[in-house]
Amino acid sequence: MFEFVWWWILLLLPLPWLVQRLFAGKPQQEQAQAGLFIPFVDDLRAITPTHNNPDAQEKHGYLLWLAWLLLLVAAARPQWLGEPIEMSRSGRDLMLAIDLSGSMQTQDFVLAGQQVDRLTATKTIASDFIARREGDRVGLILFGTQAYLQTPLTFDRKTVNQFLSEAVIGLAGKETAIGDAIGLAVKRLQHVKNAQDLVLILLTDGVNTAGALKPEEAVKLAKQIGLRIYTIGIGADKMAVRSFFGTQMVNPSADLDEAMLQNIADETGGRYFRAKDTQALQQIYALIDKLEPVARDSQTFRPVRALLVYPLAASFALLLMMLWLRKRG
Repeated sequence: MFEFVWWWILLLLPLPWLVQRLFAGKPQQEQAQAGLFIPFVDDLRAITPTHNNPDAQEKHGYLLWLAWLLLLVAAARPQWLGEPIEMSRSGRDLMLAIDLSGSMQTQDFVLAGQQVDRLTATKTIASDFIARREGDRVGLILFGTQAYLQTPLTFDRKTVNQFLSEAVIGLAGKETAIGDAIGLAVKRLQHVKNAQDLVLILLTDGVNTAGALKPEEAVKLAKQIGLRIYTIGIGADKMAVRSFFGTQMVNPSADLDEAMLQNIADETGGRYFRAKDTQALQQIYALIDKLEPVARDSQTFRPVRALLVYPLAASFALLLMMLWLRKRG
């Protein structure tokens, strides 16, 4: 829509006519004194043609009034307001911690009809989860023998997904430092103001075997800042393995420490989930979406485009044209 910021300035349109009527017929000295109070009177008089050609006077008069009108339009600050745009906001700061230890290469998941390793399935499903978190600040921690902050908290979900897709097994070492991963999340989140909305989603397929910080100690630190932790234990409980003696069924998740993951979630007010296949992992992330919904608090703004330059330029162009015509006349 179109609007004037200072529309009342347009009420000054008859001002030159009023000034002319007010000071018409007064002595030259009084008119000069009046010019001290209304500076543009002399300018208008200078532009007004002095020759006796009625057609030229009428023509110049119209141009003068049009220039004055355009000048007032510019002074009234015309602007164009665009369509309202809603900016979603969320108070959540959500960190993902993904296990890159050697056991994540176990191919006990099926994706699009093909057997894939645990990390590949995690990348695909976690990527969709990140894409749905519009309005949240999302960060990414990758951990193995050590924990690394791959992406700090950011609204740029595409960048987070990019770094997640580039993660490879063994990048952070072959072992599993769950305590260090939680400790790193605490370090990155402890200065955030909205402590009630701090969330960590930790995915692993093993037990804490490395790191300087024990999971129990890390949980204490997490509770101090109000960090809510959702833990996901990933890995099938049955898998066919071929050997010299034929095909045998084994439990590829025998080393998964579910009791530890359950305790981490319980102590921090989160939940523990068990993902034995791709469908279960998808359902878990969908459930976390419901447990931690994207806040719908939003602000609306309208882009503003200033238009005053156009009438201002047209007004000056008309004044220059009248000066040129006056010199010719």
